[in-house]
Amino acid sequence: MKKILVIVDGMGDLPNEIIGNKTPLEAANISNLNELASKGKLGFVYPIDENYAPESDTAIVSLLGNNFDISERAIFEAIGENIKLKRGDLVLRANFGTTEDIRTRKIVDRRAGRTLTTREATQLARAINSGVKLPAKFKFFPTVQHRGILVFYGGFSDNLTDTDTYVHEKGRIEVKERFDWAKALDEEENSEFGANLINSFIDQSYKILNNHPINKIRKQRGLMPANIILTRDAGVEKPEIARFKNSMAIVNMPLERGIAKLAGMEVFSMKYPSMKKYDVYENLEKGLKQMIKFAIRTLKKKGDKYNFCYIHFKETDVPGHDNKPLEKKRFLEILDKDFFSFIKRYCLLKKVKLIVTADHSTPCKYKTHTSNFVPLLLYNPEKPGDNNRAFNESEAKNGSLGKIYGKNVLKKCGFV
Repeated sequence: MKKILVIVDGMGDLPNEIIGNKTPLEAANISNLNELASKGKLGFVYPIDENYAPESDTAIVSLLGNNFDISERAIFEAIGENIKLKRGDLVLRANFGTTEDIRTRKIVDRRAGRTLTTREATQLARAINSGVKLPAKFKFFPTVQHRGILVFYGGFSDNLTDTDTYVHEKGRIEVKERFDWAKALDEEENSEFGANLINSFIDQSYKILNNHPINKIRKQRGLMPANIILTRDAGVEKPEIARFKNSMAIVNMPLERGIAKLAGMEVFSMKYPSMKKYDVYENLEKGLKQMIKFAIRTLKKKGDKYNFCYIHFKETDVPGHDNKPLEKKRFLEILDKDFFSFIKRYCLLKKVKLIVTADHSTPCKYKTHTSNFVPLLLYNPEKPGDNNRAFNESEAKNGSLGKIYGKNVLKKCGFV
């Protein structure tokens, strides 16, 4: 049978009093997912294990059958953006953030309030690339909203600390108040040089950004200035991950595109809508609806050619980070009404086996990824289901598939 894996980013959650002490999945009107659950089997997944709060890269790599610790997120994102790299080029994920003053190192918001428009990011990146002077070739690439990629070209070490205040250590995630300057994690001259380059880049780019006309206008409008670049996840070498034959991926963000490419999948991706206004949720809803239409259109045109399809929806993760359970519920309802109504008919008509799950849990109350399990739905139109009542965390916990670790999901569900 042909197979489809749908990952709904950050879908897992915990009960929230704002929505009647229910999770967004429990509170949402998701009749199509619930119908699929009634005709399928449910289980619950720890993307890594019970004590590890994964990021999206480690979780997706694991769900595709790999050991999570081979992940190189910055490399994945650069590949997803079609940035040409040579072995030894130093690649870092980057955020436009807001600091009150670089001397205090205090970060007001590590995403510049999520209000940075595409035009603003492009102009600020242009100013950085022309104004920062370093003893090594580099380029800063703006990607989606507040995100970017920083590349130093040459032979470098990636044995470096992050400057971003988002800290992930030993499976736990915390957000610090102040950023730290990059440091070498060994005594190699190359590592010291890389750390010095990063710190000089941040220092020089801050002076450019803080005085840029765009940020002066943002301050006048009561918006957070995008005046500092925060870096993390340094990488210099492509990881080896499991490859999929005769497979396709319908994905939108740099990370998922990069993983799919390295996994040997034919990647189908649309251009994400530019953020023209300051309302990130308006942009996210537009992106979600366009992605749904694109996914349906691509499946109709190309689905018959491939045995396996990976589809990823990113937008449901953001409300969890922002403690917006109503928005998360609404995005889930849009997905159910516009996408899963189609996929329900598609799988039945084409005799396609389906998995629906999440890469990680992003509970609104904690505003970050946690180690909580995520629900999993397995639907096979040729086999009877378990008459489950609904698709949500509590039902999944009691599902017949039981507990599954991320790297075993495809095997447990008969996808490999």
